[in-house]
Formats: sequence, structure tokens, C-alpha cells
Amino acid sequence: MKIGLVKALLYYYYKDLWVYFFKYLDIETITSKNSNKEILSKGQSLALDESCLALKLFLGHVYSLKDQCDYILVPRVFSLKKNEGACTNFSCLYDLTNNVLDDINILNYNIDLTTKDSELLGFLKIGKDLGFSYIKSYKAYKFAKNKSLEIRLKKELDQKQVLKSNKLKILLAGHPYNLYDELIGKQVNDYLASLDISIIYSDRIPHEIIDQECNKLSTDIYWTYSKEVIASIEYYKDKVDGIILLSSFPCGPDSLSNDLVCRKVTNIPILTLLFEDLNSDVGLLTRLESFFDILKQKEAAHERNN
Repeated sequence: MKIGLVKALLYYYYKDLWVYFFKYLDIETITSKNSNKEILSKGQSLALDESCLALKLFLGHVYSLKDQCDYILVPRVFSLKKNEGACTNFSCLYDLTNNVLDDINILNYNIDLTTKDSELLGFLKIGKDLGFSYIKSYKAYKFAKNKSLEIRLKKELDQKQVLKSNKLKILLAGHPYNLYDELIGKQVNDYLASLDISIIYSDRIPHEIIDQECNKLSTDIYWTYSKEVIASIEYYKDKVDGIILLSSFPCGPDSLSNDLVCRKVTNIPILTLLFEDLNSDVGLLTRLESFFDILKQKEAAHERNN
């Protein structure tokens, strides 16, 4: 048996949990390739024009896996915390994929705290669907959860070390599926690396302080994944030299949270990059170069005043 993992959207939150869960059960997994023009083109043909770039990429990735595995994992995430919700794309992923691509076998689980469908119950369902006992599935989930926690804590610790650097530091703020995707965040990552700039990532903020930091900017953020981005900006704004916001067009939650940040965080240069289907590499580089010219001017002015 081989399970396909879609390298888009939820993958960037749950990759380690998925990989180690199936590893414990001795089930082979295959991950779709990095995003490329071919995957995007196929996703564009499958999605509605109004869909965000990240969702178009997701559908393209699913299509690329359909003949390579027995099942493709497509979870549904509706609610992770009380009185909060996930992006509507995450809550409709299963139905959307099932309707657009009706010739694939989908392995699915549901997380919705409004109906008491927890993450644990979701993974126990996967185990049952694959023919494993409750005990075996529970052990696999606990093993995977511990491994994913170890990896996350290691990333948090590494980021604390980066913060000690004397180099120019930039916070890349956005959802992980934007920060690390080959057609979205990688271009920005590569540019910053070419300038020898220390990069701080919004998804590596200590999770236990997310609510506390987010509430400093707003106490009524409904979107759980947006809270991570907003909290990281509040937490790191005095520890970095600039902030770059990455979003996929036309993301509704991001349009609201980005506006909130730009209105309330005014003591640090912020660049908002909105990625869409027809982004120009030249235009992106021009905006990044202009942003760093501003940072240099600010640094020079600071040195003159001191």
C-alpha cells in the first residue's frame, strides 16, 4: 500500500505528523513534487477562477499523484479551537477534491471541535479505514505526535539562535504553504539568502504564546492559522529590522489580517507581497530591492542620529 501526501496547504502544518504516523504503521508514503508551472497549470484548469493561488496549486498536486499511489490523503479541517475556525478552503478540501477529481481514492479524516471530532479521533479513523486496530492506531498517533513536537521545538530553538545574529534580520510572515512553496516563498527566501540576511519565520514562534501575542493586536481574530501570523509579527517586531508579508491572491482571511497589521504595526518597515497566477519575477525583485533600499536608508539615518 502507498499513501500520497499532497505538498500544498495542510501539508506544511502536518507533514511530520502524517509521515511518522504512516511510518509507524509500516505504510509507504509518496509526496508530490515541488510546485512547478505544470502543476500550477493543471490546478488552474481544475479550480474556479476565483480560487486562491494556494488552492489551485493544491489541486494540481493532487492530480500529479493520482496514478502513483493507492490513496491520497485529503483531510478536512473546520475548527481547531473553541470559537475559532480554519479557512473555508480547509473545510471544503475533501468535498472539492472528491467532486473535481472523481477517479481517485481519498483517505480522509475530519477535525471539527464543534462536533467533538478531534485530531486523535481523526487518526484513529485513518487506522481503522486501513485495517489497523484501535491500539495500533493510537500508538502510531502518539509516536507521530511526539516526533512532530520534537521537530517543531527544534525549529523554535534554531530560530532563537538566528535571532542572536548581528546580521540584518527579516521576518517572513505568512502561512507555511506560502513561505516554503517553490513558486511562492522560495523566490523570496533565495533573494534574502543571496544578501546574507538572517530569516525569521512566522511559523516558528513558540506555540504557547500565540494567543497572548495575538491579543495585543486584536482579541477577536476568528481564523486560527491567521493568529499564528499576527502573533509572530507582534512578538518579533522589535527583534527584526523589517517584515515581509506573503499571501496568495485572493485570500480573504489574509486581506483582513494584513490590513490589521499594516494599520497597527507602524514602527517597522513592512512589505506586503501578494502572489497570483501571473506574478512577474522581475516585478518581485524590483519590489524587494526597493524595500531593502528603505531599510538601508533607515539604518543610515539611525547611525547619523547616534
